[in-house]
Amino acid sequence: MDVRIGVTNSMRELDLDVDDSIDRDELKSHIESALGTEGGLLHMQDRRGREVMVPADKVAYVEIGSPNEGRTIGFTS
Repeated sequence: MDVRIGVTNSMRELDLDVDDSIDRDELKSHIESALGTEGGLLHMQDRRGREVMVPADKVAYVEIGSPNEGRTIGFTS
């Protein structure tokens, strides 16, 4: 599942490929609790073990892709 995190004052977004075995509702609840805490950190880990921590007050948006969405490479039609 693809998760994109927009960070304020940054032109780039963080793109994580999260393990598909993670329950989507659990993921949303984890994100909501991290962002709802004053001075909190959003902490996530991707499939390859890369860890990302973003201060909650710097998160502009979080986009969660479909677990069934296939990744495409190259030109598609």
